[in-house]
Amino acid sequence: MKKYDVFIIGSGMAGMTVANKCASKGLSVGITDELPYGGTCALRGCDPKKVLIGATEVVNFAKNLQDKGVKGVPSVNWQDLMAFKQSFTEPMPSKIEKGYKKNGIEMFHSSAKFVGENQLIVGEYNIKADKIVIATGAKPRTLGIPGGEHALTSTDFLNLDQLPKSLLFIGGGYIAFEFAHIAARCGADVTIVHRGTSPLENFEQDIVKHLVSATEDLGIQIVLNTEVTGITKENDGNYQVRGKDKDGGKDFSAAAVFNSAGRMPAIFDLDLMKANVKFSKKGVEVNEYLQSITNKHVYVAGDAADTNGLPLTPVAVMEGHILASNLIKGNHKSFNDQAMPTVVFTIPSMASVGFTEKDAKTKSLNFKVNYKSVPTWFNARRMNEKHYAFKTLIDNETNKVLGAHLIGPQAEETINLFAMAMNASLKTNQIKNMIFSYPTLASDISHMV
Repeated sequence: MKKYDVFIIGSGMAGMTVANKCASKGLSVGITDELPYGGTCALRGCDPKKVLIGATEVVNFAKNLQDKGVKGVPSVNWQDLMAFKQSFTEPMPSKIEKGYKKNGIEMFHSSAKFVGENQLIVGEYNIKADKIVIATGAKPRTLGIPGGEHALTSTDFLNLDQLPKSLLFIGGGYIAFEFAHIAARCGADVTIVHRGTSPLENFEQDIVKHLVSATEDLGIQIVLNTEVTGITKENDGNYQVRGKDKDGGKDFSAAAVFNSAGRMPAIFDLDLMKANVKFSKKGVEVNEYLQSITNKHVYVAGDAADTNGLPLTPVAVMEGHILASNLIKGNHKSFNDQAMPTVVFTIPSMASVGFTEKDAKTKSLNFKVNYKSVPTWFNARRMNEKHYAFKTLIDNETNKVLGAHLIGPQAEETINLFAMAMNASLKTNQIKNMIFSYPTLASDISHMV
């Protein structure tokens, strides 16, 4: 039996934050992860994905400026690009372990299962802790169809030795669109099959339609209202994907198939029932202090928790800080409701913060909408980018921004200014009267409100 003040399951950004902060205050801390230390963002998600996107941005910019001062479009060498990506991901686990060792945190590399309210089996060890933190993140949702085992995951995509000539993505969420854009700009034929009437349902649909147009401009086929019912490996090594729409069956063929049908909390192998931890498909149910509502010994942060926070790395880090503070000083700190920007890292990128128009109407808010497609604005024209649009929601009573939704060059950066304005409760006249450096994409926001 090993005993700790705090034991953490999962070494992503949330778990790492909790471990280091608690250890710095003198608590005895243990941590385990059945995967290499670092979590999804650093090893299998945000960071490596953005490295791959960087190369395709060069391709896109050169293509946009053909015959406008630029001659020739560079091609992507997939092997060189993957090697560059590995230079970011390979050093990460050992770097994290070195930090844990320095802080006196005891490390394990096994899965964990509860055997009591504050007891775990971790590999060959029995673990008892005053507080147990679940920070296991999320994992791909199981397809549950015949041949579903043939579908690869986003992790597999980020570790491809060779880029397949053709790829099919099941599901029309942000993972499908981001990776589809990467693959298409690297020369692959790409198809996205989505069972809904429109992709990216949680985003502002007036902006999504511009992304759909930009995606189809790349030659990516988007198939809607079609549910994938099975996958079969063919004799030539390709895969046949069977789909079903209102008119009957529909078949597709691809060299590789990817499951991009969403993600779910990675909590269902922890034997939570043995710990009296209440949970649902959304995650562990917690109170405002990120503590399990049914087990006082258990706290949860990040994608494993059923909270209002978006499934984003910065949110997981913030929850990690809050949770650690509650472990150190007792329950006293909760997550402040604030504007949280989110981005689909396509090219051009699509970004959102605050309410969509549908959300605002559901809440019966009194607001006005500014919605324009503006490819003629200077910043779009100088990049020869034909997809540039915005939709902002303004409260009629306070003149504050309720929501902002963008598609265009560097929308992932511009959206942060809207988030800052919303969290600072700035009124639209204050934004309009600000002096921004010009000509920059940031300077456009004064014309969007």
